[in-house]
Amino acid sequence: MQAWVSSGGSEMVSHTLTRHQEILQDLTQEFYRLRSSLRAKQEHASLLDDFKEFDRTRLDLEEGGGSPEQALLKEHASISRSTGQIDNVISQAQATFGALVTQRSTFGGINSKLSNVSGRLPTVNNILSAIKRKKSMDTIILSLVASVCTFLIFIYWLTK
Repeated sequence: MQAWVSSGGSEMVSHTLTRHQEILQDLTQEFYRLRSSLRAKQEHASLLDDFKEFDRTRLDLEEGGGSPEQALLKEHASISRSTGQIDNVISQAQATFGALVTQRSTFGGINSKLSNVSGRLPTVNNILSAIKRKKSMDTIILSLVASVCTFLIFIYWLTK
């Protein structure tokens, strides 16, 4: 249809082609949105199925009566769940620690590279020293403003 329109088709066919392309684009977007929604709902359903299975196991243990064996099984299941949760927390902490170590080495590498560049290029060294002076000046100004405000608040408090 597009080849026919480009070869001299009528205005109406050109408009129809444009409209059909817009409809196709809208339907494609709707399809992708519905597909992602379906995937999310399937994942949610699978999580709920896992939870239902876990809940069924817990109810079976609780309804087992008051025998000492059932109490021991219940306690063992509770300890196993707690151990699994602790293992998850420890693995998350180890992953976080690994990420922090990687960041530290990255920032250390950046610092050494900046030192090398500043030693080789005097203009970069001048810029870095100007940045440090500006940072220290900003710190001093901020400290003075905080001190003056604290002093004024103290005077206001004494006069009331």
